[in-house]
Amino acid sequence: MKGKLYGIGVGPGDPGLMTIRAKELLDGAQVIAYPVKKPGEDGTALEIIKQKVDISGKEVVELLFSMNPDDEVRKRCRAENIDRICGMLDQGKDIAMITLGDVAVYSTYMYLDREVRDRGYETEVVPGIPSFCHGAAKAGLPLMIGEESLAVLSMAKHDIGKVEKAVDCIDNIVIMKAFASIREIADMMGRKGIPPSNATVMSNIGMEDEYVGPLETDRKYGYFTTVLIKKKVN
Repeated sequence: MKGKLYGIGVGPGDPGLMTIRAKELLDGAQVIAYPVKKPGEDGTALEIIKQKVDISGKEVVELLFSMNPDDEVRKRCRAENIDRICGMLDQGKDIAMITLGDVAVYSTYMYLDREVRDRGYETEVVPGIPSFCHGAAKAGLPLMIGEESLAVLSMAKHDIGKVEKAVDCIDNIVIMKAFASIREIADMMGRKGIPPSNATVMSNIGMEDEYVGPLETDRKYGYFTTVLIKKKVN
């Protein structure tokens, strides 16, 4: 019989926030796969689960997802990973591919899921807690309340124009992958007349160097940095 592929969100960083369903599947999986940007890189998601899941005796597989700006290079990399995963599924192995936060939020896994299903294999998506939900909880802030709206955007390509458009019509803005764009975000808020105090930075949530606090342009932030902008502070 063919194995089954599970895409599992392991939460934002604190292993105590991994779901019971995630742990059960990880305990039972024969293969645990984790994404990296370069060979030999430490896998943050893997380090999280190792605190709650005994991975000894399991096959642990590193999957390289290139961050090359050339889309064709990235597509080739994903295709190689899909072939590799399907090869293991053909051996009857159940695979748990882990990812930070929630699988449906900017996750590398979702690039693979449909293709693997289209090839005739069974898959399952297991949600996790997104970092911005954990960060808002840490800050004691609602992401939205009453009839307010929420937008979730990425600054991976430094598209501040997209953020400006969202600010014009959305009440609350979550900006992910913002660690290198703090100055741009602060300048945009100034142009829009939004006070700096309306922004909260949530960096490396659930990790040792976690920071939850005001937006400070002269501060160095970790790679996993999100900014929450609230046009109205309740």
